[in-house]
Amino acid sequence: MRPIHLAPLAAFFGLALALGYGLTQDPSKLESALIGKSVPAFELPGLDAAAAGLTSADLATGEPQLLNVFASWCAPCRIEHPQLNTLAEMGVPIHGLNWRDSAENAQAFLDELGNPFQKIGFDDKSRVVIDFGIAGVPETFVIDGAGKIVHRHVGPIMERDLERTILPLLEKLGRPQS
Repeated sequence: MRPIHLAPLAAFFGLALALGYGLTQDPSKLESALIGKSVPAFELPGLDAAAAGLTSADLATGEPQLLNVFASWCAPCRIEHPQLNTLAEMGVPIHGLNWRDSAENAQAFLDELGNPFQKIGFDDKSRVVIDFGIAGVPETFVIDGAGKIVHRHVGPIMERDLERTILPLLEKLGRPQS
């Protein structure tokens, strides 16, 4: 057999190895270029004219907090919502960034499941999520008191994520656990 005939076979095995390696990686471990940097500057309206919106200044208040990207059409957002409500009940400041949604559907989602957010920014034009490098919903950022991003959580926050990552990070940043 001539070496030229082996090229397709070698290419196939190379591709199979690359894809196989990709399947072993944890998709929730997406790196963020924003870790250690200040949140991008933004100003978003609220879900309606009467609701306060969300700005980057709201994320630099001197205490650690969370920014959660959510949408009413997002099934994993429903799964993580009880954990967000628990954090809010513990006094953890959480702000919401509603993405690719209608204000009416987002409000109905919160009316049904509870509203853990102190403020919500309505990003119907997807401008802010691009600046944050959002891959999909839900995503949550842990932000220190100075407005610097210290952690990015991709996917729904599960109870184990609270115990292993979110709460220890908040405690390290100076927020006592309740």
